Amino acid sequence: MKHILRPLPLALYGAATGLLEPFAPRLLAKRARAGKEAPERIAERLGRSARPRPAGRLVWLHGVSVGESLSLLPLVEALMARGLSVLVTSGTVTSAEILARRLPPGAIHQFAPVDAPGAVRRFLDHWRPDAGLLVESELWPNLILAARARGVRLGLISARITAASAAGWARAPRSARALLGGFDLILPQDEASAERLRRLGAQPGPHLNLKRAGAPPPVDPAELERLTGLLAGRPVVLAASTHPGEEPLIAEAFRAAHSDALLIVAPRHPERGAEAADALAAQGLAAARRSQGAALAPEAQAYVADTLGEMGLFLRLADVVVMGGSFVAGIGGHNPLEAARLGAAIVTGPHVANAEALYAEMAAEAAVIPAADAAALARHIAGLLDQPQIAQRLGEAALDYARRQDAALDAALPLIDALVGA
Repeated sequence: MKHILRPLPLALYGAATGLLEPFAPRLLAKRARAGKEAPERIAERLGRSARPRPAGRLVWLHGVSVGESLSLLPLVEALMARGLSVLVTSGTVTSAEILARRLPPGAIHQFAPVDAPGAVRRFLDHWRPDAGLLVESELWPNLILAARARGVRLGLISARITAASAAGWARAPRSARALLGGFDLILPQDEASAERLRRLGAQPGPHLNLKRAGAPPPVDPAELERLTGLLAGRPVVLAASTHPGEEPLIAEAFRAAHSDALLIVAPRHPERGAEAADALAAQGLAAARRSQGAALAPEAQAYVADTLGEMGLFLRLADVVVMGGSFVAGIGGHNPLEAARLGAAIVTGPHVANAEALYAEMAAEAAVIPAADAAALARHIAGLLDQPQIAQRLGEAALDYARRQDAALDAALPLIDALVGA
């Protein structure tokens, strides 16, 4: 293991996290009581694993939360197809639950260690990755520098850095260069991130946004057939990945559309199922909850899909998909490409800063319809349900756009292969 010289801020960070590390078990236990950690897997957060390391070359991939973790799936499949073992780490309970359903057989999931010296050392000593691919903006100093000291080849893939984050790192330029210099490969999401990374001393390569690549979400064919039969041709509006404050607005728009359709609400965080059902009831829409085992009654006005891993099912049932996270400020919108890959007619709200370029491109191709408020959303829902041929053309444009997004991953794979030794 080679010694990595740390600039003073990073040295102080390493010392401080080392002093605080003894308190980590207590903090993690508190988070577990609040539902923010998996109690039975806290040891993984401390760098300890009950899973053995597989033989041969191991590639470690990390995405912090649900969106980042799901964006890794096409890359996981590509690496496993090359005969490599794959370890995926993430940081949230929800991401772990979804990955348990979506990772291909043989891929290993672990919770990422806290960025403290001991936890990082135990994690790296156990797994001994040959290469590591971190997604978006996961710049954990102890983890990056310790991996680099062990000779792990690192890539920052689908790299994203905001103007505020870049300004913060610019105040510690030597630390920024030390961290970014630990990566053998940096593939930015877009030119804005690429330019910010250059100003911090990095040498980014071609653009790659993993959230634009991938396959349609999976589905249980038998359950799809069963629910399709129950609906008996009744139109469906799906509100996907909703957040607090959005269910009342969407319910208001749905009722104003004067449709005999069914409204399915899939909260971004399934534990909000009761809250979402109450919000719909307050708007006069009695809603059963799927997590409670409630049947989808043919006469129901609304249904809350508060389960994990079933978005592929409800997207396939929908005639219109309303993207959540976009009708209240502060969320920034969610990726519409899973819906687009299924040829859905997609409507979005105005708050989509997290995927602004993507939505702008789709809108320019008539592959998504923006709605500024509840009144506009009601008009679009009514229009798409009353004129299914328009909904079909919108969905076809979305599907065509989604299929073209995979080209960037295909172009980047030779660079990733060279990094991981595939």
